[in-house]
Formats: sequence, C-alpha cells, structure tokens
Amino acid sequence: MKEIASKTVYIGVDDLDLDLFEGQYIVPEGISYNSYLILDEKVAIMDTVDARKGEEWLANLSEALGGRRPDYLVVHHLEPDHSGMIEKLLELYPEIKIVGGAKALQMLPQFIDKPFEGIAMKEGESLELGEHSLSFFGAAMVHWPEVMVSFDKATGVLFAADAFGKFGALSKCGFYYKDDDDWACEARRYYFNICGKYGVPVQNLLKKVLALPIEKIAPLHGPILAEGKEECIALYQTWSSYGVETEGVFVAYASIHGGTAEVAEHLAEILKAKGCPKVAVSDLCRDDMAEAVEDAFRYGRMVLAAASYDGGLFTPAYNFLHTLQMKAWQKRKVALIENGSWAPSAAKVMKEMLGTMKEIDIVGESVTIRSRMRASDEAALEALADAILQ
Repeated sequence: MKEIASKTVYIGVDDLDLDLFEGQYIVPEGISYNSYLILDEKVAIMDTVDARKGEEWLANLSEALGGRRPDYLVVHHLEPDHSGMIEKLLELYPEIKIVGGAKALQMLPQFIDKPFEGIAMKEGESLELGEHSLSFFGAAMVHWPEVMVSFDKATGVLFAADAFGKFGALSKCGFYYKDDDDWACEARRYYFNICGKYGVPVQNLLKKVLALPIEKIAPLHGPILAEGKEECIALYQTWSSYGVETEGVFVAYASIHGGTAEVAEHLAEILKAKGCPKVAVSDLCRDDMAEAVEDAFRYGRMVLAAASYDGGLFTPAYNFLHTLQMKAWQKRKVALIENGSWAPSAAKVMKEMLGTMKEIDIVGESVTIRSRMRASDEAALEALADAILQ
C-alpha cells in the first residue's frame, strides 16, 4: 500500500510467477496488476486484479480500507487480469455499485455470475466522491471496446487503463517512472504487441486527455508516470501514429541450415560499413517474436531474409509477417532476401503478404541466394543495402 496522491493509494500486486502474459508474451521480470483506492466521503476502488494474486490484493484492500466499506468499484477495463476479483468483491460487499461504461456493464455478466448494481458513465460525465471528482472518457479499442479512462480533478491523476502500460513487476522496474530508456524498452514491446493495431483509437484518446491538467498517469500495468511523463507521452504519439522512433535498419531472418543467417549477418555488416546509424538483427527462429515485432515498428526500414519452404515461405518468417498483418504494421520500407536450393519461393510469398499492408514500399531488387552465399552475390547485396538506405 502506497499513497500516490491525496487520499489515493496503490493497492495493486506483482506477479513474478507468470511465464506468459496473455498466454503468449514472455515476462522475465513479471507483471504488475495495478489497482488503486480513493478514500473520500465515498470510497472508490479503481479496478481489481487477476485472480492469480487475489488473496494478496484482498489483504492490501482490507488494510487500506481500515474498516470502511467501499461504495464504488470503477471498472476501466474488463480483461480478466483486471476484473478477476469482481465476483469475490461482490461477495464481500454486496452493496457496492459498479461504475463503468455502458459497454462494460453489458459485458460484465460474461465474467461474473452474481447480480450487481451498475452505474453507466457516458463521455464527460463525473462521479462525485466528495473532494474527489472522477471525469470519464471513452477509450474504445484501447484495446477492448468497453474501455474507459477517468481523470481525478482533485489530484490530476489520469487512471489510464491499459494505456501507458509496461511489462515488468514494480518490484523489478520501480514504482515510479525513472527515465526514458528504462521505461521505453518494455513499454514499447507491450504497446506494439497489445495496442499496436489500434493506433487511431489511441490517437483519439490522446487528443481527449492531453488537454487535461495531468499530474500523474496511473496505468493498469507498470510504474506510475509523474516527472518525465512528457517523454512517455511523446513516445505514445510516435507509436500510435506509426512514426519512426529510431533511425536505422532492422534485419530479420529465418534460416533453416544457417545459409540465410550468414547472408543476413553479412548484410548487417555492409549496412554498418555504409554508415547506417543503427542496425538491429533478429533470428526469427530463436528470438522472442514480440521483440521482433517491437523492432519492426521501432525502425523505419527493414530487411527480411528467409528461406523457401514447401514451395512457400519458411514458417517463422511467415508467422512474423502474419503477426505484422494483425498488428497493422505500416508506413515502412522493406528489402527482401530469399534463399532456395532448387525452387526459390520465399520472395513471392513475402511480397504477397506485404502487399496486404498499408503504405509498405518494397525497395531494390530482391536478392536470391542459392543455398549458400558466394562472392558472386556481393554486388547484389551491396545494391540492396544502398536501396534500403536511400
């Protein structure tokens, strides 16, 4: 339990035992399930947590309440890692009123079996707690359709739901935002893999809330953003508009027997020798897919090198491009390298998949490698490097 503003305390919990967030994203430093409590004339709980850590959360809540009974549960987002304790809360406090958007109240019976009294908030409406007044703003598709955020006029705290979230338990990454690099590393991977598809809704939300006198941002995962929050907001502006964060080239490869890997690593060296400010390289067969997706969005240019496989594209490269399709990857330049021992087919499939994406510019002539790189391939690789750097 920690006070983050006047009469506002943190009652969330860390989960250091979780191996995969949302069943797919590795979280080597865990995750935090953030929950808050406002203790005014009326008492409001700001979201619950995942049932995995429910008992610990209930202990935090009980201590913070100090014998008082809560009047409201504010539901900003219904995903189970935030709504997992609603049913238990209704058992303990059957008189509690659940506050959320109309869509959230409509969806809530999908997650609980108990009856409840709901208060549906519309855009711009406020919940009066006494000194504290919560104004609500719709945040549909950031990243579920029922999401709302709320702003406490008394303290300047924006309760931001999953926006501005970050992988990492607070005991690992710190309770408050420290510096841009520390926050951005896992916030970027979180954003592009969870919210990346929804750039327009994120932009719409930013337009609403950035006019508010925000003192602190309290997300549902990761540290509180206070001093330095402007840097985080600037990154969100870049990310949600699909802008380029870092000048450089991302080289992603999928290699079966090592030949394609050798070509990709060699091209990375060519790019560095030509003065490319930053070259990031990822082995799509072994590296974390979520990090590869993160880097594809981070840089404005990508080289994709992949083996041909079963008359198509080697599976890790196919899965990578399919993920980029799902996440609405766009506004990027791409150069292609294919490898095929007898019937090269990778470039054709890569072009077809990239052709479904918005504002993707395939540059240069695709380079075809026959099994292993040879001296005769050098000129084509040099030309490809020039094309992606132009």
